Amino acid sequence: MEHALQVKILKELINQIDTKTNVDAGKLVRIPASDYVREDLAKAEWEQLFHNHPQVIGLSGDLPEKNSFFTCDDLGIPILATRDREGNFAAFINSCKHRGSKLTQERRGNQRNFICPFHAWNYSNQGELIAISNQANFGDVDKNCLSLTPLPCEEHGGLLWIHPQVGAKLDVKQYLGPLADEIASHNFGKLVYCDEKTISKDLNWKLANDTFGETYHFSKLHKNTLGQIFHGDALAYEEVGKHHRFVFARKAINELRELPEKDWQLSLGATIIYYLFPNIQLLINQVSGVLIRIYPDNERAGRSHTVVGHYYKQEALDMIEQAKKAEVGKKVVGAENVYEQRGLEEAVFQVEAGIEIFNSTVENEDYAMGELSQKAAETGAIEHFIFGRNEKPLHHYHNTFREELGREELEVV
Repeated sequence: MEHALQVKILKELINQIDTKTNVDAGKLVRIPASDYVREDLAKAEWEQLFHNHPQVIGLSGDLPEKNSFFTCDDLGIPILATRDREGNFAAFINSCKHRGSKLTQERRGNQRNFICPFHAWNYSNQGELIAISNQANFGDVDKNCLSLTPLPCEEHGGLLWIHPQVGAKLDVKQYLGPLADEIASHNFGKLVYCDEKTISKDLNWKLANDTFGETYHFSKLHKNTLGQIFHGDALAYEEVGKHHRFVFARKAINELRELPEKDWQLSLGATIIYYLFPNIQLLINQVSGVLIRIYPDNERAGRSHTVVGHYYKQEALDMIEQAKKAEVGKKVVGAENVYEQRGLEEAVFQVEAGIEIFNSTVENEDYAMGELSQKAAETGAIEHFIFGRNEKPLHHYHNTFREELGREELEVV
């Protein structure tokens, strides 16, 4: 991200903190509670928003080396993602062309070939059918016509994209617009995969997504966790088509006042979340990234599945090892000033405790509230929920969903 933009965002956040203001949508809107309950709407969303749009299925760190692979069933189709022997990203339907069995049910690993467990048909990680067992008895077939079915895929800016429709057009730069180069500037491709967790809860996928639409609940719901680290009443926000950038201030932002602007870095005082339509929340901070993929349950509107992947900068992981070896209170080698030293201390906290804190906060605090909202919606007694002026990202989420489905914008209160 360009330095001038980083400074602009940091100044906006500092001004909001000083003036006790927040992002302002200029209006209140309301959403029918039934939007979180209707099965017909859930089916339309599943088909139109998820199956007819590009989808992020991981970061480059999920395929860290040649011949690595992972599988994904979250979109209702079995996907096999590989980094082939030449280092290229590819994605296929994870299904043997003989009788349709999955080639592998392993979540991730490293192998050059995939042998179907049913009849041992052998495929390369580039999708080619290499060998058919007992072919003399099976009969003559053209192996070139029985390669794995490829999905449109593209690796861009450290993100792994696919399109769920075979033969569809995929152009990530066009899809992201101005955000494409900005996201690439964060070097997501250099982050190392560390952990993944799937959170399945009784709340509509949009309620799960709404969790990431404002921060002023931090000082209330998360007062003992995130509320200790972040300001809950300041947000720098910009919409970019169907996507947006969402930047919220860490309490350490106040220390930037002591530095000349040329030394300001967004990562020193804030955390960025990029929302990528329709279901991705992509978080980046000083030492790590978090990829949050939110999916509907395709059988029940009131249930969803969130896949949370944690990734860290290699230098942060190296610093962890260094810090563990250092004496308590001793300056970590490589920290040139107090700000960097604090960054390293935070890195230690992030890697050792941050994963569990993040996951438990989302699951046991945010989504616990979402489940209560879901129950309220399902009673039918609550007609509408309200989105405030300081909940501008929520306006954006739902209006983009509605536009895609040919529905009217949210009603102004």
